[in-house]
Amino acid sequence: MTRILRTLLPLLLAALLGGITVAPLHAQAAPPPPRGDMPPPRPWSSLDPAQRDVLAPLQKTWDSLSPRKQSHMLQRAEHWVTLPPEKREEVRQHIARWQQMTPDERRQARENMRKFHQLPPQQREQLHATFERFQQLPPDQREKLIREWHALPPAERLHWDERRGHGHPPPGGPGHP
Repeated sequence: MTRILRTLLPLLLAALLGGITVAPLHAQAAPPPPRGDMPPPRPWSSLDPAQRDVLAPLQKTWDSLSPRKQSHMLQRAEHWVTLPPEKREEVRQHIARWQQMTPDERRQARENMRKFHQLPPQQREQLHATFERFQQLPPDQREKLIREWHALPPAERLHWDERRGHGHPPPGGPGHP
């Protein structure tokens, strides 16, 4: 594993172990529209079936979201409804996972994504490749690596590749950038 990747390992692991992915983070972290353009509230019942389908994890809280947040999610949904069914399902799962996170977990996820997007493209590609290798492992091996990772003190986590050997990916990834 390269020295660059070793320094980015905590970010990589925090993203995976926190269950964070890119799609819902973009939906949650986009800048709000200007104040003068406050959209009207949109009740859940006014959404078309395709919008309700992709935004289903938000059904219980939809009517309590701010009009600005509703508007932003509807803009994202315009893209999501054009995705193939399996990708739409991934989006729904990401939204549901995001909804289950605590405010502190969301804050940390946003910070991790901010750091990830500040990386040079080559480093992002390395992290993505490491994540893909991790995803290819059998589930029991992934779980074992995650348990081992959690058992390590933070200072030792920086040397994960030295402990496991260069051929073994660490237990983590930045979601699907």
